[in-house]
Formats: sequence, structure tokens, C-alpha cells
Amino acid sequence: MEFDWNNPPFELGSLNQREVEESFEDAFAVRLMPDSPRFGVQARFFNLGMSAGGIGILSVYRTNGRLVRVMLARPFEPEERFFYQRKMGQTLSQ
Repeated sequence: MEFDWNNPPFELGSLNQREVEESFEDAFAVRLMPDSPRFGVQARFFNLGMSAGGIGILSVYRTNGRLVRVMLARPFEPEERFFYQRKMGQTLSQ
């Protein structure tokens, strides 16, 4: 997976590019496509994944199937961590 980091439209804050990229490589990452019509013009997706250092990261991104453009990335909120852990538990119990 290749990332486009030219002029990111947000500040990484406490995160760095490597951590965000690692969250996409997480074997238990949850990827969602929103069903809101406001995202219909240019499809945006959500990724909830963990970095190698154990930081939970929510990313909003666009992709053309080859190149990923991250529009926003931030650490998990408590509800997102719960959702991620629940989905991971469901995957492991199958």
C-alpha cells in the first residue's frame, strides 16, 4: 500500500506518518465505508487500526486502489477502542 503524504490536510499532532501507515497494516483493522450521501461525490473510507506501538488510530482516507490519501488521522476515542476490540474479539472467536 502506497501513501500520498504531499501537503496533508491535517496536523498529525501526537502521531507520525509511520504510525498511521502501520494502522493500515494491522491484521485486525476495521475498514468502513460511510453510507452518508455527503461522501458520495468522492468516496471516503474509515480505518480503525493499531500501530506497532499499540496506539489505536482512526483514519479517514480516499483511495484509487493503489494510492491512499489520508484526510484525517487521530488516536482512538474510548468508544472507538471498544468497537475495535469487540470486532477483534469476534474475528478471533470465529
